[in-house]
Amino acid sequence: MTTPAQGSTSMTTRTFDTVLVANRGEIACRVIRTLRRLGITSVAVYSDADADARHVQEADVAVRIGPAQAAESYLKIEAIIQACNDTGAQAVHPGYGFLSENVDFARALEAAGITFIGPDVQSINMMGDKIRSKNHVIAHGVPVVPGIAEPGLSNEQLVDAADGVGFPLLIKPSAGGGGKGMHVVERAEDLPATLETARRVAKSSFGDDTLFLERLVRSPRHIEVQVLADRHGNTIHLGERECSLQRRHQKVIEEAPAPLLQSLPNGAEIRARIGAAAVDAARSVNYVGAGTVEFLVSDEAPDEFFFMEMNTRLQVEHPVTEEVVRVNGERLDLVEWQVRVAAGEVLTVAQSDVVLEGHAIEARVYAEDPSHGFMPSIGRLLEIREPSGPGVRVDSSLVEGLEVSPHYDPMIAKVIVWNADRGQALGTLDRALADTVLLGVKTNVEYLRLLIADEDVAAGRLDTTLIDRKIAGMPFRTFSSEDLALAAHALTGSQPDAPGPWGAGDGWRVGRHATSSIQLEVDGQTHTVTASRDTEGQTFGIDGELFRVKSLADGSASVNGARRRVATATSADGTAWLGIDGWGGSARQLSRQEQLQRGLASLKRDAGTASPEVRSPMPGTVIAVEVADLDLVEEGQPLLSIEAMKMEHQLNAPISGIVRLSLKVGDLVKAAQIVATVEPLSLDTTDANPHDTVEAAAQELEEAKG
Repeated sequence: MTTPAQGSTSMTTRTFDTVLVANRGEIACRVIRTLRRLGITSVAVYSDADADARHVQEADVAVRIGPAQAAESYLKIEAIIQACNDTGAQAVHPGYGFLSENVDFARALEAAGITFIGPDVQSINMMGDKIRSKNHVIAHGVPVVPGIAEPGLSNEQLVDAADGVGFPLLIKPSAGGGGKGMHVVERAEDLPATLETARRVAKSSFGDDTLFLERLVRSPRHIEVQVLADRHGNTIHLGERECSLQRRHQKVIEEAPAPLLQSLPNGAEIRARIGAAAVDAARSVNYVGAGTVEFLVSDEAPDEFFFMEMNTRLQVEHPVTEEVVRVNGERLDLVEWQVRVAAGEVLTVAQSDVVLEGHAIEARVYAEDPSHGFMPSIGRLLEIREPSGPGVRVDSSLVEGLEVSPHYDPMIAKVIVWNADRGQALGTLDRALADTVLLGVKTNVEYLRLLIADEDVAAGRLDTTLIDRKIAGMPFRTFSSEDLALAAHALTGSQPDAPGPWGAGDGWRVGRHATSSIQLEVDGQTHTVTASRDTEGQTFGIDGELFRVKSLADGSASVNGARRRVATATSADGTAWLGIDGWGGSARQLSRQEQLQRGLASLKRDAGTASPEVRSPMPGTVIAVEVADLDLVEEGQPLLSIEAMKMEHQLNAPISGIVRLSLKVGDLVKAAQIVATVEPLSLDTTDANPHDTVEAAAQELEEAKG
């Protein structure tokens, strides 16, 4: 597939010799590729966590800017300025996220005489704040969702104003983006606690905890318009994108053109009106560069649309616009035009030149486990196979051996497809996702396939609440007995480098082959697998079934004589990873020491009772501690919260009793680390704590309940 960069017109003059890319991941790689084609020297910046990252390898120059924490590296303005000075960079491309909409960053670059490849400070200042931008467009006659948007309101003032807004309502951070910090509140009694959480997330993510409220629009559709403007008064739009498939207000699937407008007899007329409104919004702040104006459209009344915000940067989903827009028969490269406009060139594309052709869809690939509450997944990528072929484009920064870090956003790649119409594009996307192999972390690829196969999605009946309604019924694949056999084969297969039969560890002996037994852990459950070997391969016994597994020359495997399309990889900790048609799963072999420890622990508690240990499901940072050491807690009571990949995860007491913990806010924890234990209350114990005996604590608990 020809990428948009290959199909664009080159710059007629090159004002910039060197451009620094103030970002990481797939967007940094994407920008660097366009800079290389334009003959501009690219400068990458990186944190300690990204020293071996792909964007560092692909850039012409790379500069370390700090430790792993974003606040000390990618968000550190003075470090970026210093990197520009050290490398002679005349301009900075911010990508998206991080400093891309930070007005202080734009001012600092301006003061240093460095060009910001983006809008002017005035535009960022006006549109970068949701409250200010909402009030601004109201003054220009643009319809907005009812709500309260005033700076400096306290939680108490917002609670007092909530009845006037109406429930259900939506809490939104004024300085936010990407859906972070947004919360739906159905009942008035839930508002105070949710405001506290929203402020904490907003402060952590954006450095600004200002919040505002909007009435929640039921069954809404998210339609956004791509705009492009120069410094000479030329502003156009490049059609719309539909981004209605969202989870927790974070986009998952985006497409262009919008299926809603494609399905309406007057869709072209609505497209023209919403495009004109976007252009007017951009012109109202003298916007320069590429930007996106987002609207909320009621599915019940598609003729109406409400301004939500303007993103003064390149969007994650910009590739779908690049894939459908044709100018003189060629695709458009938005990054190239950002550079050209920033260099002072005239936008030579008129509105009448813009033609939309075919249909494009983008699926965001996240390092997360959808079948377990979208828990962030962290680890080292052991094997990568990205899809390719006609109509398939992959924007990623993935390389084998890359460590997926808890410090940054979990999006690790984007799969973009184009075809003549939406139905064919969905088919192309499904095949591309099925061909995707990412072993070493859990991903949402299987979930993406299930999502686009949903009958409402296939029919284009979309809204921003669809995923929340349907996630519980999605038929996620679970580890089968056959999968256990494949995992056992990956872990116990022959090792060519082993020193003869003595190092093979496969049960070899003179005479008949011995049967060995291993313990595999999958999603917290332990499975016993027996294994034996003969000249035809390995045979595994699982729950009374036998599976003969043999590796095939093409990298797949046969199970009981039938070929299975499976990719496998093993990690140093004894984990086998399987990849099958986009699904990824893992099974870890327990060591003898772990088996012994678990056996002893089970003897200390009654059969069927919950474990008193509270373990972190992921590596991360403690961001809240709700109880103190030796506090009396009830089953289900929140104990502490851990953050990884910009997501909070709350850990609760598994049983009632006395909690023991020593963590504090800011502490780092590892995956599976014990972060707390709860000692069950027992009236016949004589153990005491510094405050009281367990018997008295139990009595106190009963009195509190009464």
